[in-house]
Amino acid sequence: MDRCITSKGFTLIEVLISLVILSISLLALAGLMVTTTRNTSFGGHLTEAATFAQDQLEQFRAMRWQDIPLAPGPDLKTGSTGINYTRSWNVVQSGNLKTITVTINWTDQTNHILTLLSVVSE
Repeated sequence: MDRCITSKGFTLIEVLISLVILSISLLALAGLMVTTTRNTSFGGHLTEAATFAQDQLEQFRAMRWQDIPLAPGPDLKTGSTGINYTRSWNVVQSGNLKTITVTINWTDQTNHILTLLSVVSE
């Protein structure tokens, strides 16, 4: 006599294997969330640094050409996230052109530097 065995559910082994696969997937996703959070934080800091540098360049552009100082200057800024930024600039005159370099330094987990360059004519 032939017995026909019909399956009406999952075996315990199948359930355990699927739980292991699900656990590995969730662990990989958790690692991805940490990386995404870190990258988002860095993007915010980079945007804030670029804003501070652009602000200094706009201040120089608003000045008369003769009033733009040739002496380098440092400046400390604190961002909205509590990160301290060091803003420095250097102005080099060549004929009727002044080359302005604004550099922003900050440290979150590592040291970062952002440099913007602009040329202003008389």
